[in-house]
Amino acid sequence: MNVKVKYILGFVTLLFMQGLVAQTITGTVTDNTGVPLPGANVIEKGTTNGASTDFDGNYTLELTTSNPVITFSSLGFLTKDVTVGGQTMINMKMEEDAQQLGEVVVTALGITKDQRKLGYSVTEVDGDGLTQARETNVANGLVGKVSGLSIKQTNSGPGGTAKILLRGLSSANTGSTSPLFVIDGVPMDNTQRGSAGEWGGSDGGDGIGNLNPDDIESMTVLKGQSASALYGSRASNGVIMVTTKKGSKGDYSITLNSNFQVEKAIDLTDFQSVYGQGINGLKPGSAAIAQATNRRSWGARLDGSDVIGYDGNTYSYSKAGNSYIDFYDTGNTFTNTLSVSKGVGDGSFRLSLSNLNSESIVPNSGLDRITVNLTADQNITDKLNVSATVNYTDERYDNQPFLSDGPKNPTNFYLLAPNVDHTIFAPGFDENGQEIIFSDDAYATNPYFITNQGINDPNRKRFISILSSKYSFTDDTYALLRLGNDTSNDTFFSVDPYGLAYLSEANSNGNLSGKGQSTRSELNIDGIFGTNFSITEDFEVDALAGATLRRNKYQTVGVSGGPFIFPYLYSPLNVVNIGRSYDYEEKEVQSGYYSFDFSYKNFLTVTTTGRYDVYSTLPENNNSIFTPSVTTSFIFDDFLNIDALSFGKLRASYAVTSGEPGAAYGTSFYYTAGNSINGVATGSSPSDLPNLALKPFTLDEFEVGLNLKMFNNKLGLDLAYFVKTSHDEIYNANYSAASGFNKGVVATGSLQNKGLEVLLTGSPVTTENFSWNSSFNFTYLKNEVLQTDTDNNPLTLGTNRAVVGAATTAMVVGEAGPQIRAYDYAYNDDGSIQYDSEGLPVRGELKSFGQVLPKFYGGFNNDFSYKNFNLAFLVDFNYGNKVLSATEYYARFNGLSKATLVGRENGLTNDGVTVDAQTYYQNEIQRINSKSVVDGDFIKLRQVTLGYSFPSEMFDNVKFFEGIRVSLVARNLAILWRKAENIDPESSFGSTVNFLGIEGGSLPSSRSLGLNVNFKIK
Repeated sequence: MNVKVKYILGFVTLLFMQGLVAQTITGTVTDNTGVPLPGANVIEKGTTNGASTDFDGNYTLELTTSNPVITFSSLGFLTKDVTVGGQTMINMKMEEDAQQLGEVVVTALGITKDQRKLGYSVTEVDGDGLTQARETNVANGLVGKVSGLSIKQTNSGPGGTAKILLRGLSSANTGSTSPLFVIDGVPMDNTQRGSAGEWGGSDGGDGIGNLNPDDIESMTVLKGQSASALYGSRASNGVIMVTTKKGSKGDYSITLNSNFQVEKAIDLTDFQSVYGQGINGLKPGSAAIAQATNRRSWGARLDGSDVIGYDGNTYSYSKAGNSYIDFYDTGNTFTNTLSVSKGVGDGSFRLSLSNLNSESIVPNSGLDRITVNLTADQNITDKLNVSATVNYTDERYDNQPFLSDGPKNPTNFYLLAPNVDHTIFAPGFDENGQEIIFSDDAYATNPYFITNQGINDPNRKRFISILSSKYSFTDDTYALLRLGNDTSNDTFFSVDPYGLAYLSEANSNGNLSGKGQSTRSELNIDGIFGTNFSITEDFEVDALAGATLRRNKYQTVGVSGGPFIFPYLYSPLNVVNIGRSYDYEEKEVQSGYYSFDFSYKNFLTVTTTGRYDVYSTLPENNNSIFTPSVTTSFIFDDFLNIDALSFGKLRASYAVTSGEPGAAYGTSFYYTAGNSINGVATGSSPSDLPNLALKPFTLDEFEVGLNLKMFNNKLGLDLAYFVKTSHDEIYNANYSAASGFNKGVVATGSLQNKGLEVLLTGSPVTTENFSWNSSFNFTYLKNEVLQTDTDNNPLTLGTNRAVVGAATTAMVVGEAGPQIRAYDYAYNDDGSIQYDSEGLPVRGELKSFGQVLPKFYGGFNNDFSYKNFNLAFLVDFNYGNKVLSATEYYARFNGLSKATLVGRENGLTNDGVTVDAQTYYQNEIQRINSKSVVDGDFIKLRQVTLGYSFPSEMFDNVKFFEGIRVSLVARNLAILWRKAENIDPESSFGSTVNFLGIEGGSLPSSRSLGLNVNFKIK
């Protein structure tokens, strides 16, 4: 070879090798004020090679091509391309995109759309805000963050149900009120597994509570019916889209997030401590009377003298040294999540493993949860992409607490007289294992007994899998096939333990309440064809059409029995009588749908959708329905030429969604097989009357809205007004037994919600070292029941045991629902209260005393950053609702309420008749149960976080760590204002519509403090 040629080839090779070897760049990405941007994307253009910036906005990227071009992008900022050339360090200052309103958001079917073009209200919550001051049910982390969204957690310990209402109660139906949760485009099962009622029970939790917040990238709330119309039957309550975290391109990215929180019960009662245990103004004079009056505070003034106790010992007749709240432990929750992410070829994966251990404030009660999550995607060819999500949860509960005013409830000490110390009833059982009865009511279980001896252990194994295949014919045309399956296997084991007092002596060995298992599954199959094309230079169409098959199955089998033959052997083989149970249900919905977006010059967009559903739960002649929607958005800022206005959009929408009966098999007769008689099989006819005229109920909604961004996005406004009305709602009805049937289903209900939602966002201060971001959301809601049954009778929902038969919640035509119905005083013509001959108030009419849902609610969020420090807090509020309170009833009946101090010495005189205080107040609260209705208004300091991100340069010489962020966190820190004197206005035991606004017998409220540490590992 010619020597010159050798030199030339060698020189070219050297240049080529230099291009391969020396292509490593570093730098920092900031906003236009110099504030670092963590999580910004730095991608080598034309490849899948990339990196993300760390906590301080720093990045390092090894390049793989010659003449590389780097693309910098971050949500809310303009994307920039930079040619590397010979540079080894590129610092990028990003500019805000004033034309973008959150860029793209995830909408129905998991499809991302430009938020500018949407004609309905959507709010996105970043997943990072759910992982610091966390809740065991991730849905509770949304409290106060989204206008129109109301969330109340059930006071039932870790893993309890989140009661979620989006734009009010959509239906008078007593089924689920929760929005539909959708994971990566596929609906998940959010069925509530068991609920407490007025006679007791426990809260079995819901579906969303099983998810690990560390695996969630964002949660997008689709508020209106237009936003969720493509989901059909379950969209009437709205939709919350859950987008999971995906693998990052490039090399390994490893993150360890550890969170430890301690939880302390709060005493929110304000009971009197002037008078002690006893009745009729007297101290107990014997052990038997002492036992009967441990929860009666009608005795003498506390004077410090000796008084006999329930066990014959003497105790000081003075305020007890231990409050009832001291019975509860300091709970704690320890969560660790390790995630590994890596780019693999032309794809990526993310694998996470999480463990949650939560010890309840209730002694010997707690929850353990293991979660494994895998997401992966791969470009099989340049046109075919396959992605998968797999989530496995193993959840075990130890001695889940019973709630409400029933046996086996661990909360019963809160009504003890002021001088009675609960520790004298420990350990809850005597030397023979029999429960120590601490009051006049054997059904009021000794909390020490049930926390030491109780067994109520539900477990759940859940598997969620999503497989999606997308083929792109062109850059603008695709076909998508998606399969999602959500299967839960639950086991349950609950006993009435040996020695439980409310059982008869002959049955003191206890009962097997239930042991068995249930399986619940949901299968969703989607096929979607989508395309985007331009008719002219100014006119663009984005269209899709698809079909869905949804199939739900439920099956449960169990055994029960009693009494146990041998004590403490809690086995189905150790019972005298055994019972069996079995249930099965299967439902299917077949659907087709379309969506067309018509855009003109990027400022006017009209979208129309339609969906056709066929329901298996309805008669063949009435089992299908078509539901349409139309939305429009008009971006007007370019037409006004106002310097202060960065963005302006008007939007309007109208949509119809549909729904089916909550339970299957309501349109045919089903006979029941019975025991044989002399070898002849028997059966029984149903007591439920099937309705052969049922058809899908519908819900329509009209919405108008306004979006503004001003002063270069420093101030934002999102305004929405909506009117939502349900028609032909399907709910249970009771019939006269003379008809031959006891109950059935009818389709006559109608409910209307009108509301105003306001979201204000702002960045009042932004400098190089300091920033302050703030948001305020506010919702006004007016609700009215338009129709119940054919005669418009009040539809009774729920109550608590204290006022059974006298006060309830109900749907009342012409009033907001649910409404608290209770008996008022009887009044004279002059408006004064009527009293009988004994000086006691006379019961008057059954009246409505207020709605259980708030008229106003919202939240105030603030986030302050100074260099590497961050401080954030959330205040939320609730106004305009009432609560039917069992605590208020018992406090008055038992003499604990401060209101009962009046007249203790000399009685109360009414119409010239004097009556002693105990007689008066006990009769008053029994007759006039409206005295149990209290205000539900409050303002709470819901969340505070204080964090510090260690500078990345600290770890330059550390092999493993790339960054560490430490945060002090607090949840439910303080009630800043409330009207109710003795309860947390949010406190509740029931998780269904029936028990909204009903309080009593739940666990006490609590506050939590903790530490969150996030390690990013090289």
